[in-house]
Amino acid sequence: MQRLYDFLGRHPMWVDGFWAVVLFGLSCASAVSLTGAPDHRGTFAGTLAVSAVLCAAVALRRRVPEKTVLLAGAVGVVQLVLDVETTAADFAMLVIVYTAAAIGARWASRLALAGGMCAAPLAQIRWPQHESSVLGGIAMAVFQTVPFVLAWVLGDSLRTRRAYFAQLEERAARLEKEREAQSKVAVAAERARIARELHDVVAHNVSVMVVQADGAAYVLDAAPDQAKQALETISSTGRQALAEMRRLLGVLRTGERQESGEYVPQPDVEQIKELVEQCRRSGLPVDFRVEGSPRPLPSGVELTAYRIVQEALTNTRKHGGPKAGASVRLVYFDDGLGLLVEDDGKGAPHELYEEGGADGQGHGLIGMRERVGMVGGTLDAGPRPGGGFRISVLLPLKPAH
Repeated sequence: MQRLYDFLGRHPMWVDGFWAVVLFGLSCASAVSLTGAPDHRGTFAGTLAVSAVLCAAVALRRRVPEKTVLLAGAVGVVQLVLDVETTAADFAMLVIVYTAAAIGARWASRLALAGGMCAAPLAQIRWPQHESSVLGGIAMAVFQTVPFVLAWVLGDSLRTRRAYFAQLEERAARLEKEREAQSKVAVAAERARIARELHDVVAHNVSVMVVQADGAAYVLDAAPDQAKQALETISSTGRQALAEMRRLLGVLRTGERQESGEYVPQPDVEQIKELVEQCRRSGLPVDFRVEGSPRPLPSGVELTAYRIVQEALTNTRKHGGPKAGASVRLVYFDDGLGLLVEDDGKGAPHELYEEGGADGQGHGLIGMRERVGMVGGTLDAGPRPGGGFRISVLLPLKPAH
């Protein structure tokens, strides 16, 4: 039975054609019964022709609703002119009014309503009931007009309901697309954040390990104790890098981290001192000062401050030269945190801080700007007037809107 319903739903003209044939059969029976009656109007052939055209309009109503309205109106005019009395086939006009209101163009819907409201009064005028009074004729005309109005109201309500459901479907599809777009943006933002974290962790710690490994190889025979200390620094730096990597993996695999109970906190401002000590042990002289009253800061600001100092010292080690020194200043303001990292080395190449780098270089400064922008801060990076490189950052305590 469901297959039959699906088939009929895919072929609506078959349904309309079936009912058109049924209606034409009833019209023929009605015409035969009325033929020979003393008060019968019109010829048998005319009645059959009018009935055939109206039934054909029923069969085609869903394919060409506007044309069927015009066809039904023309048939009505022909009935009035040729004095062809109404039969069962005139029920098709109700169906056509409903169809025009439901799926036809607006002009066809309004024309169908106007024609339906005029049909009954014109029929009463053309074929009056001699035994009824004028008031009776008016009442009969009003009574026969009601079905046309109800058919139009039903069809227009169906149109409105379909439009409402179509709007809901469109809105649901649009929301689904927006959710997909937001998901893609969130995924891209998360990937960028993890990329920044990986860059900061790997670039800093690996550079420290490389410097210490080179130093250990250089003094291995002449100063075994210094080589041993360098190897210990390499070991501790590697462990720190592994801890940072575990933290990042814990963000990606939250369930596993919760099950194992392992958690590595994010770096904060307090750990900048340890970062400076690590750089000093690796052979980079760093002057570290804190001004103002230290106090707890938003986690995003603390992580940003740590990563910027880490990246700035890494750049000094990479680009400053063997005799470079650096200074780090943390300034606590009432409404923010200031950072100033300077070195007296030869500085980074011009293209790295002006154009973002090429061939995979310069991503450190790009990451700095992205981090600072996420918390609504400002960053100024470039060469110092007296030589070296300077990075100046202001991080507000209130998030950017």
